[in-house]
Amino acid sequence: MLLSELVSTAEEVAATASRLAKIDALSRLLARADADDVPALVGLLLATPRQGRLGVGWRGVSALEVTHAGEPSLSIGDVDAAFETLARTSGSGSATARNDLLSGLASRATAPEWDFLSRAMLGELRTGALGGVLLDAIARAADRPAASVRRAAMLSGDLGDTAVIALTGTASELESVGLVVGRPVLPMLASTASTPSAALEVTGIASVEYKLDGARIQVHRHGDEVGVFTRSLADITHRVPELVEIVRSLPAHDLILDGETLSLDEDGGPRPFQETMSRFGADVSRDLVLRPWFFDVLHVDGRDLLDEPLSTRLAELERVAGEWRMPGIVTDDPAAAEQLSRDALAAGHEGVLVKGIDAPYSAGRRGKSWVKVKPVLTYDLVVLAAEWGSGRRQAWLSNLHLGALDPEGEFGEPGGFVMVGKTFKGLTDELLRWQTESFPPLETRRTQSTVFLRPEFVVEIAIDGVQKSPRYPGGIALRFARVKGYRPDKTPSGADTIQTLRSLLRG
Repeated sequence: MLLSELVSTAEEVAATASRLAKIDALSRLLARADADDVPALVGLLLATPRQGRLGVGWRGVSALEVTHAGEPSLSIGDVDAAFETLARTSGSGSATARNDLLSGLASRATAPEWDFLSRAMLGELRTGALGGVLLDAIARAADRPAASVRRAAMLSGDLGDTAVIALTGTASELESVGLVVGRPVLPMLASTASTPSAALEVTGIASVEYKLDGARIQVHRHGDEVGVFTRSLADITHRVPELVEIVRSLPAHDLILDGETLSLDEDGGPRPFQETMSRFGADVSRDLVLRPWFFDVLHVDGRDLLDEPLSTRLAELERVAGEWRMPGIVTDDPAAAEQLSRDALAAGHEGVLVKGIDAPYSAGRRGKSWVKVKPVLTYDLVVLAAEWGSGRRQAWLSNLHLGALDPEGEFGEPGGFVMVGKTFKGLTDELLRWQTESFPPLETRRTQSTVFLRPEFVVEIAIDGVQKSPRYPGGIALRFARVKGYRPDKTPSGADTIQTLRSLLRG
C-alpha cells in the first residue's frame, strides 16, 4: 500500500468530528491494506511506531532542508524499513547516520507525506484515531465483534498484531488470544472517590487495601525465567534483580502478578516516589533496595484468573505471595474501611484502594470496580504550556498550563486535552530548573510570556476540588492546584479525563 493512501485517510479522519465517519474511513483503509503492512499502518495512525523509540527529536526533524518528491511513490513497507534502520542506529556517528536516513526519507516523500510522518515520529499526530476508534474500525473491517477485538488487544498488548489476527484469521483464532506468561498485558485502572465510605457505596463489599506511592509493576514467571514490566509495559527486569529473586522463591512454576514496588527508608517508611523511579532508569544501586507488594494474580500454573472474581484471585494470591501481599481487609463496613485508611496514612502511604470483591480483572480498563481514595484529591494531568516566571523566577519556566484528557472529543478534538487550570505552587527550584531545560525541545510555538508544548509531560496535581468556570472549554477550573511531582512512568493517554474532573461538581 502506498503511504499516500494512509495520509489521505488520516486527513479525512481529522477533518470530521463524527466518530462513525472516522470508523468508516479507517475500516475502508484497513480492509484494502496488505496484511504485512497492517502493524506498521496501525503504529503510524497512533503515532507510536511499532519499532518503539526511533532516536528522532523535534530539532532533528525541523532542521532538515530537503526538496520533497512531486508525486507519491513511498509505500508503507518503505517507511517501516526506514524506521527499522533508525531504531537500530546507535553508537559513534549515529547522529549523522540518523540525519542522513531522515533526509533520504524526507526527499522521497511528498510534502503532505512528510508532514504526516514527522508528526507520527514525534507522537503529535492528532487525527482523533485513538485506540478506541481504531479498535472499532478493525472490528468493522474484519466483521468481528468489537468486544472480541478489544479483549484480544488488551491481552496481547499490541493493537497491530491484533488487527492482523482479526483481519486475516478466523473468529476462533481471535477469541483464543489470551494471557501468555512473559507477554505483559495492560493493567486495570482505578477511578477516584473522596472517602473510603464513598468508595464502598460504589463497590459494595470490597477488598480495602493500602495504596502506596510506589511504581506499578507486572511480574511474569515461567520456572526460573522472570520478567518485570512497568505500567507502560516497559521491560525493567535487568534493573530490579531483588524483585526477580523474590518472585523465583514463590511456590509456583508459572505466575502473572500485579503489584507495586517502592523502597523503604531506615525506619521502614516509604521513600519518595522519585527515588523508586530512579531505579527504573539507572544501573542497579546497592543503596536503594526495592520491595514488592502484590495485590492481584492473573495466572497461576496454567490457570487464567482474569475472569474469576477478585475473591478467587485473592485466595490464590494469599497462597502464592504470602508475606509479599499488599495489606488489606475484606469488608462492607465503612468504619473498618476508614480505620484501614488511617492506618495506611499513619504508615506513610497515600491512602487505600477499594476493590469490588466480585469483579473480574478488566485489563486496560478504568471502571467502578476499583476506586482509589486519597486524603487529598490528586490527578494526573498533562502540561500544555509554561509561562516565564517573575521576580527571582524570571529566568525560569514556571506557571504550568494543565490539561485533562478528552477521549471522545466532548469538549474539543477526540483524544485532545482540555485546559483546566494553571499552577506554579509546589514547584521547587530544582523542578523549575528542570522544566526550563526540558520543555524547549517540546515547544510548538511561543508568545512573549508563554512557551506552548507538545502534550508529553504528565504531572501529578493535588487539588481541593473543582469549580464551575466559563474560562476553560470544559466548564471547570481546578481549586488550589499544586504540583506533587512529575510522573515519568505514565503517558499522556493515561492522564485523568475531563469527565472525571467534571464529576467532582456532582460530588
